[in-house]
Amino acid sequence: AAMPGLLLGDEAPNFEADTTQGRIRFHDFLGDSAWGILFSHPRDFTPVCTTELGRAAKLAPEFSKRNVKMIALSIDSVQDHLSWCKVRGVGSAGGQLELLPCSKGHRRSPHRLGAVYLTSQNKSAQPLTLSPCAQVFVFGPDKKLKLSILYPATTGRNFDEILRVVDSLQLTAYKKVATPVDWKPGDSVMVVPTLPDEEAKKLFPKGVFTKELPSGKKYLRYTPQP
Repeated sequence: AAMPGLLLGDEAPNFEADTTQGRIRFHDFLGDSAWGILFSHPRDFTPVCTTELGRAAKLAPEFSKRNVKMIALSIDSVQDHLSWCKVRGVGSAGGQLELLPCSKGHRRSPHRLGAVYLTSQNKSAQPLTLSPCAQVFVFGPDKKLKLSILYPATTGRNFDEILRVVDSLQLTAYKKVATPVDWKPGDSVMVVPTLPDEEAKKLFPKGVFTKELPSGKKYLRYTPQP
């Protein structure tokens, strides 16, 4: 069956779901100023996803520093989520579940998000079968999709990379820069091509440096990270 999915710039569906922290509406969960990351999981108690949940909980303070709220979406019951979180030692006593709730939405919620859980539908319109995929959605404070990554279930997600892309998204959302290949926080950034040289010099007092190219074109302009 064809699957409608979210495209970059689309608004997040304001779905309702029962979570380990109670009933939520997604837009209310994100609030007015926070960034949001939604991780889809094929189901609870899968080995790769179990390692991801533990890593996400460990990095929860780093995401919190960046004003990022995290939520994990699966199709299993809230009771299963609570049991799964206990397996990983992500207990409510530590308060980390507040940063990483595991949620169960209506079966249509992942479908509307374009989360690739679902691959085929039978003639009697029963729920679609599970697809072995995991997805990452990053939403800005405007509730618009800024980044989406799709992983097969056999490849664990790289949370250091997810932190890196959040740093890039937040920097480039507020400054007229882009981040080059393999950029890490603290590295030089690139001046966006639409910014004239004179304006760039005023905007970036640390200096703008142009990389010489064999073509002679001077479009690779760098500046220290603002």
